[in-house]
Amino acid sequence: MARKILETGAAPASARDRVGGILAFGIVLTLLYFGRDVLIPLTLALMLSLLIAPLVRVLRRIGMGQTVSVFIAVLALAVSVAAITVVLGTQVLRMAASLPQYQETIQQKLQNLDELTLGRLNTLTSEANRLIARHGVTSPAPPPKMFPSSDDSQTTAPVAVEVREPRADPFQIVAKILGAIWVPTQTTGIVLIVLIFVLLEHEALRDRFIRLAGGTNIRSTTLVLNDAGERLSRFFVSQFAVNLGVGAAIGVGLAVLGLPHAILWGTLAAALRFVPYVGVWIAAIFATALAVAVVPGWALAVATLGLFVVVEVIAAQFVEPHLYGHATGLSPLSVVVAAIFWSAIWGPMGLILSTPLTLCLVVGGRHIRALRFLDLLLGNTEALTLPQKFYQRTLSGDSQEIVTNARAFLKSHTLAEYCDRVLIPALHLGRLDYEMGAIGPDQQTKFRDVVVEVVSSLDGTDLVRSRRRRPGSVLDPQTPGRALREQRERLAGRWQGPVAVPSGSIMVCLTLGTLADDLATELLVRVLRRHKQDARHFSIQDADVPRPPETTPDAVAIVYLVSAYPSEERNRADTLVERVRQINPGALVVNVFLPGLAIDPDDTARLGSADHLVTSFVEAVRICLERQSPPATERTGQAVIADQ
Repeated sequence: MARKILETGAAPASARDRVGGILAFGIVLTLLYFGRDVLIPLTLALMLSLLIAPLVRVLRRIGMGQTVSVFIAVLALAVSVAAITVVLGTQVLRMAASLPQYQETIQQKLQNLDELTLGRLNTLTSEANRLIARHGVTSPAPPPKMFPSSDDSQTTAPVAVEVREPRADPFQIVAKILGAIWVPTQTTGIVLIVLIFVLLEHEALRDRFIRLAGGTNIRSTTLVLNDAGERLSRFFVSQFAVNLGVGAAIGVGLAVLGLPHAILWGTLAAALRFVPYVGVWIAAIFATALAVAVVPGWALAVATLGLFVVVEVIAAQFVEPHLYGHATGLSPLSVVVAAIFWSAIWGPMGLILSTPLTLCLVVGGRHIRALRFLDLLLGNTEALTLPQKFYQRTLSGDSQEIVTNARAFLKSHTLAEYCDRVLIPALHLGRLDYEMGAIGPDQQTKFRDVVVEVVSSLDGTDLVRSRRRRPGSVLDPQTPGRALREQRERLAGRWQGPVAVPSGSIMVCLTLGTLADDLATELLVRVLRRHKQDARHFSIQDADVPRPPETTPDAVAIVYLVSAYPSEERNRADTLVERVRQINPGALVVNVFLPGLAIDPDDTARLGSADHLVTSFVEAVRICLERQSPPATERTGQAVIADQ
C-alpha cells in the first residue's frame, strides 16, 4: 500500500517540477527581454573585465597597485575604442566625399548589369508583344460617354507646389546631435563605470557569488567559476588577437591592391568579426561594392573578395583551432542558434555577446546537475558513447555508418582497442536488452546481420550470405560468431588452415560455451590474425573430433579460453584447462575473461589453474607477441653466432 502511495505521489511531483521549470524559463525570458536596458551594460562590462583582466594582472606584477592598474587598463581600453571610432568616422566621411568621383563608373556598370538582366527580359517581352499584335489581339476601346461633362472641354493647368522647411535654429541642430549621440554615450559611460568597480572588487564579487550560489558546496561553485573564467578569458583574448590580425592582414592587402580607404575596411573587418559567421562577410560585401565602383573593370572586385576569402579561411581553419577552436566547447549549430536567440532578445549587442553568453551556460551545465541539459544541447560533447552509437546503429540496420566510424577510429587505434572499447561493450548492451525482452525478432535479425557485415568489412573478408537461411535471433544457433566462423571456414577449410605447420605457430581460441563467448572468440581470432598470427576458432566439442594424421603434435603455442562476460561457464574453466593441458601439454593457457558492463572482481580476477589471466584483447595480443618474439639476450646470442 505504501509503495502505491509513493508511486502515485511521484507523478504529480514530476508534473509539478515540469510546470515549475516551464514557468521559471518563461520568467527568465521575460526578465531578459524587458530588463535588457540594464542587463546589456552589466553583461558587457563583465565580458570586458575578462578581456582586460590579464592586463591588470601584468600591471600588478610589475609593482602597481590594484586601483592604479585598473584605471590604466580601463583608460587603455577607452582610448582604443575611441581611436577605432575616430578612424571609422573619418574614413566614412572621406569615402562619402569621394563617392561623386565614382558616379560615372557606377552608372556604366549599372547600365551593363541592366542590359545583361532586365534588358534581355525586356527584349523577350517585346518579342512576345509583337507576336500577340501580329495575331490581331488588341485591347478593347473604352465605351463612349453618354453625357459629356463640362470638364472635358476645359483643361486645368497643374499648380506647382513647393514645400520649404524652416531654417534650422542652431540650438535645434545641437539638440539633434546630442539626441543622436546621447544613448551610445550613456551606455558607454555605464559600461566603463561598472567595469571599473567590477575590476576593483573582483575578489569580493567572487566571494559573494560563491556564498550566494554555492552555499555548502563551495568546491563545485569554485570549479564553475574557475572553468568559466579561464574559458571566457582565453576565448576573449584569443578572439581579440585573431580579429586584430585579420583586420591588419585585410587592410594591408587592400592597400597593396590599390583599394581606397583600406584602413576603413581593415578596421571594419576586425570589428565586425566579433559577430559570429556573418560579420566579416558584411565587411567583404561593402569593400567589394566599393571596388566595383572605383575602376571600370571587375579585376579589383574579384581580388578584393578573394582576399577576404583567403584570409578568413586561414584564420578560421588554421589559426583559431590552435588558439581556442575547441576550447570553448560549443557545437557549431549551438553558436548559430544562440546568435539568433540573443539577437532577437537583445538586438545587435546580443548578437555580439551570443557566443560568450552561451559558453557560460555550457560551463554551468557541465558542473550543475540541474543545468546538465544545457551541456547536452549546446556543447560539443558526444551525446552517445561509442558503444551506444554502435548499438543504436545496429538496431537501425545502418552498417555503413558503423563501418565509417570504425575506420576513422582505426586510423589512430588498433582493432583490439576497437573491440575492447566499442564492439564488446555494445554487444553487452544488446545482451541486457535481450534478457529484458526489449529487443524484438526483427531487431535481433538486424543486430546479427549488421555485426556480421561490420566485422567482415573491417577484417577485409568477403561477406557471403545465404539467402535461404531462416531468420534467427541474436542467441539462436546462427549467431554472429557462428556465421563469421563459417565464413572463414568456407575460405580456409574445416581446420581454418593447414595442419602441417611449424611447431608453436598456432594460437587456438576456445569459447567457454555461451553464444556471446562464441562471438568474442571469433573477434579475438581476427584480432590476432591482424597481427599476422595463425589464430583459429574452436569450440569445446571440437576437442573430441579426430585430427588429421599429418597434424604437427606441438603446433599449438597458446590456448585462449574466452569468456565475454561473467557467467556460470567460468566456474568450469579449471576443468577445461586440465583437458587442454592433456591435449596440448606444451601450450600456454590464457584465460581471457572480459569484464562486461559491471566488473565483478570475484569473476575477473580469478586466475585458477591457467598460466595467465587477461581482461582485454589488448593484453591477449601482448602475451601472444611476447611469446612469439625471443628474449633480447637470446636475439643477441643468435646475432653473435651469425656473425661468427
